[in-house]
Amino acid sequence: MRLLMLTRYGPLGASSRLRSLQYLPALRAAGIETEVSSLLDDGYVRGLYTGHIAPAGVAAAYLRRWRRLRHADRYDLIWIEKEAWPWLPGWLERALLGRGTRLVLDYDDALFHRYDSHRSRWVRTVLGSKIDGLMRRADLVTAGNDYLAAHARAAGCRHVARLPTVVDLTRYPLPSPRAPDGRTVVVGWIGSPSTAGYLRAVAKPLASLQAAGRIRCVAIGARPDQVEGTPFEAVPWHESTEAEQLRQCDIGIMPLPDGPWERGKCGYKLIQYMACGLPVVASPVGINVELVADGERGWLAAHDTQWSEAIARLAADPSLRRRMGEAGRALIERHYSLQVQAGRLIELLRLTARAESIT
Repeated sequence: MRLLMLTRYGPLGASSRLRSLQYLPALRAAGIETEVSSLLDDGYVRGLYTGHIAPAGVAAAYLRRWRRLRHADRYDLIWIEKEAWPWLPGWLERALLGRGTRLVLDYDDALFHRYDSHRSRWVRTVLGSKIDGLMRRADLVTAGNDYLAAHARAAGCRHVARLPTVVDLTRYPLPSPRAPDGRTVVVGWIGSPSTAGYLRAVAKPLASLQAAGRIRCVAIGARPDQVEGTPFEAVPWHESTEAEQLRQCDIGIMPLPDGPWERGKCGYKLIQYMACGLPVVASPVGINVELVADGERGWLAAHDTQWSEAIARLAADPSLRRRMGEAGRALIERHYSLQVQAGRLIELLRLTARAESIT
């Protein structure tokens, strides 16, 4: 079996690294000959986070992808992250993909809302139904949560499978018990500059707790300018050390507004925290409700008072943190690990390449 993996980004892009690239060793070990072609390289991702993007480089990337897909018939299956050409009309993208190609599309966020909810009427008119058309065209859509899967089914895709975003347990070994040594409890957030703005929603309740000396707040992956005026300390993110950075925390948080885009998120921050044995506090939005199971692996918090009470309760009770952290780790080992999901993905791809029914 020959598979062409068309990712949006290189390894620096979290969605590509987690949804596609981390499966490469398992795919190749299973005898699936896999070629990877990223649309946008790591240089583009760095520019995206700093606001410096070269349009000429993007145009060249689109041309390279078209050239690669001219030879799509060499492969048994094409696996595309979200869409082949962002911001191109759906009819043109479907024409460039061709009719004979067996196609898998993967979604880990509500990309369709980028078009159908855009502030520009022109964008909504031209691109609003693009993703729905691609989903109908696909032989399989893999979706990171039920919200995305339901949209794919409503769009007309016949074969939809929920495939969560997962961690590799070899990078997240079973955490060692943390002794209650009287030190300040560390509340941690991890993400990228594109999502650091969500921290503003919890700045007030966490600032009060930090001022009282009960907690210290860190934001791994945020820029220093993004957390000015908040209780958070910006900490540089590195893939090689992210798990160890999280293990220095005691509580993991994921604040989100309740909007259509946020309902499409796949809760990867929570999955990382739980893999490290941390209890969590999160907004009751989308998949967060399912992952947290309020009172079991952490707490759901919808407003300042709930955030303050949840963090204060966890900060004051090491045994509660340990119990909730252990429950979260158990969930990751059962459902949200590469070791569990890789075999399922391989079977889905094989069935799709053979045009067999997926149940």
